[in-house]
Amino acid sequence: MDALQLIALALIQGVTEFLPISSSGHLILPSQLLGWSDQGLAFDVAVHVGSLLAVVGYFRKDISKLFLAWIGSLRGQTSTDSKLAWFVIWATAPAGLAGLLFNDVIENHLRSVVVIASATALFGLVLGWADIKGARRQTLDQLTLSQAMLIGCAQALALIPGTSRSGITMTMGLAVGLKRQDAARFSFLLSIPLIALSGGYKAVGLIGESSIFWMDILLGVILSAMSATLCIHWFLKWIDNLGMWPFVLYRLALAAVLLMFFA
Repeated sequence: MDALQLIALALIQGVTEFLPISSSGHLILPSQLLGWSDQGLAFDVAVHVGSLLAVVGYFRKDISKLFLAWIGSLRGQTSTDSKLAWFVIWATAPAGLAGLLFNDVIENHLRSVVVIASATALFGLVLGWADIKGARRQTLDQLTLSQAMLIGCAQALALIPGTSRSGITMTMGLAVGLKRQDAARFSFLLSIPLIALSGGYKAVGLIGESSIFWMDILLGVILSAMSATLCIHWFLKWIDNLGMWPFVLYRLALAAVLLMFFA
């Protein structure tokens, strides 16, 4: 890759992984406009590692508390934190299972511009509806297992290109009554095991690979991690004031551009 492609793709991945705006649409548009070749599996893994480092680093205190509480729960010591830790684990299962069962079908049949644009628009509107209709009274401390599993099942829909993993999980979080901040935080926590599993699955495909450009990999990790960290910070800072509709309108505009350009 040349420098422009490397920097652009790493920054796009870092930002769109956590904003509710769909990474698929953003990755396909510059590649088609500028005629870029596929960046390769190794770089995909690198930018996902960067996103994972960002969310783990940002929520390191929360993760430490949840992990220690989860260990305590194995010894019979239950708490609000241990309950949330188990919710993250159980809610990851639907997307993990769906990925194993349907990944090849999706890669071969659903990565078209029409599918990406349609999902970007449709699930964007659903996000706007949830932001308006959701009660927005509930905190993570009040989350129930059934609500967590609904969010986890919604996360499985993110396998459809254009849906947005963060967007669909925040949508369901708002729909079940969570406050915006809490819906976003649970979405970010839920991303950790899924990104780790996805990155690990892709990394298996690199076994025996010799033609890896390690400098590109390192820069991809750094740029993705930096942009993702800034994205998480500013999103949580402004989400209560902005709401979800700026992202809804942005998704509709992106879908329209994709459809017009590739019509």
